[in-house]
Amino acid sequence: MSFRDIRSFTEMMRALGYPRLISMENFRSPNFRLVAEILVWLAKRFDPGMDIPKEIDSEQDRVIFIKMVAQSMALKAHIKLNTKKLYQADGHAVKELLKMTSQLYQAMKNINSGSETSQNESSLSLGAAKPHEIKECRRLASEITSRGAALYDLLNREPDLRDLRSLALARQLETTQVEKGIRGNIKTIEAELKKTQSALENIASDEANLQAKIDKKKSELERNQKRLSTLQAVRPAYMDEYERIEEELDRLYRIYLLKFRNLSFLEAQYEEFCRSEREQTAAELERTAEAAARQEMAKKPRSGGKAKAGLDDQLSDDVASDGAESSESEDSNANELISRPKAPTGGMHGSAGGRPGAGGGAKRNFGSMGADLSDEDDDEDDESGSEATYFDEEDEDSSGLDSTEDPTRPPAGMPRGMGGIGGGHGGGRKVAQQVDSDDDF
Repeated sequence: MSFRDIRSFTEMMRALGYPRLISMENFRSPNFRLVAEILVWLAKRFDPGMDIPKEIDSEQDRVIFIKMVAQSMALKAHIKLNTKKLYQADGHAVKELLKMTSQLYQAMKNINSGSETSQNESSLSLGAAKPHEIKECRRLASEITSRGAALYDLLNREPDLRDLRSLALARQLETTQVEKGIRGNIKTIEAELKKTQSALENIASDEANLQAKIDKKKSELERNQKRLSTLQAVRPAYMDEYERIEEELDRLYRIYLLKFRNLSFLEAQYEEFCRSEREQTAAELERTAEAAARQEMAKKPRSGGKAKAGLDDQLSDDVASDGAESSESEDSNANELISRPKAPTGGMHGSAGGRPGAGGGAKRNFGSMGADLSDEDDDEDDESGSEATYFDEEDEDSSGLDSTEDPTRPPAGMPRGMGGIGGGHGGGRKVAQQVDSDDDF
């Protein structure tokens, strides 16, 4: 508390027109009644319609009074008051009262200033207005317009509503009916109250039941968790056998894959082999047909050099058409002729292994002119004839003949036509036939 504050407060209250004289000594000691009167007068100056209780006899009433004034000033004038200092009602309360009186005094000074000053201040205040304040003003203006229209509509309906209201008020209500209706409403409310109370009691029992179920489920959950941890820690009895069977299955599966791949490969090889066999069979059939055709041509009589030349050309063309496919068959036929056992020679074999004589053995043929041989054999007569001659030379060497002798001549003392290369009688003739046959082909 200061002397300056009390003096300023008293001067401001006098300027504002407070009807009672306030001295400096009024706030030396607590004076709650004076403070209450000042608060009510200042609150009415801010808002004449402010509802403030005036009972301050008891302590509870004074507390309510102070709270109501503080709340009203905070809402209406945005002034924050200290309720404890106001309740003291001494010099400390003067500082709180000075907050209210200073604003009223400043407003009064602004009103007393000239119109020009007010216009300048209003223009400055508008110029310094913030954007959000402008938006708020626009919103309030639109709200005022809408509420004014609603109020106008309600006022237009007032004559009709006044008549209805007058009729309702003029109607005399019977006390018994009113009492009956009130009692009925009371019974209904009592029934609802009992129902609500029973529901509350049931809620308590239901809550107890649910709590018991929750506890039971928790115990079951804990027991199952313990059992699960026990089962996870214990190794099953069949696990070893399972792992062994799994390894065996893996091994058998790898074997199965290997055999399946081998089987697929062998099937592919078998199909390739069958295809090659079919091709070879077709080629053999084609060569057999060609050999039969050449054999039929060979049986036809030879007519002069032209026929022979034509036959030679035709046979050469057939041989050229055979190509590489007939080369293998020719080699096999040549080997067969070489390995075929030779017929006994026409001469007689001596006891010492000499050259065969006139009276010995069967005839010996060189080459082949039979109709039962294929054309490939005919094509190789030259080779077989030379091989037969080579074999005869070896026989002659083995029989002890001189290397300087002519192997085509018979040995001394043997009649001509006996033995020799032809073997037996007619040997020379057969050699001539062989040579003649070679020239033909």
